[in-house]
Amino acid sequence: MNDATTSAPVRPVLDVWCELQCPDCRTALTDLRALRERYGDRLDIRLRHFPLAKHPHAYVAAQAAEEAMEQGQGWPYVEAVLARTEELGKRGEKLLLEVAGELGLDTEELDTALIDGRHLLIVDADQAEGKAIGVTGTPTYVIGDERLDGGKSQDGLRARIEEIADRLLAEQG
Repeated sequence: MNDATTSAPVRPVLDVWCELQCPDCRTALTDLRALRERYGDRLDIRLRHFPLAKHPHAYVAAQAAEEAMEQGQGWPYVEAVLARTEELGKRGEKLLLEVAGELGLDTEELDTALIDGRHLLIVDADQAEGKAIGVTGTPTYVIGDERLDGGKSQDGLRARIEEIADRLLAEQG
């Protein structure tokens, strides 16, 4: 039974265009943690993949992150990989599997997902959508109808995101 009159209001969405070999995205984690703490379930923070050509392991890392999401450890996995961006640059898939093991993920399933490419379409779709809306670097945030580029500077971005989120939440009443 579906009664549309009693459905919960749609939460504001913050899309975070990120790549897991990006030092700027690692820096952005502080802001993302603060936003999750402040808003909890009232703000839907979604990871969107935008692997950059200059980072050779970013594309496979995005696929690994999707598999970690499937296994219920998406954000912990993303944070753990971002904490080791330099090491990812040197060790690639070995590091991705090691992090999965440290978090108790099924590493064989993650390895299989990387081999069979089951998450390629998600990563490709995110990247295509990002390009279509003007994302050129990471991190880039989209909330409401506003795109905020964090690749050049993170200064003031969290305050701007909070301002927009507060407005969107107030509009819901």
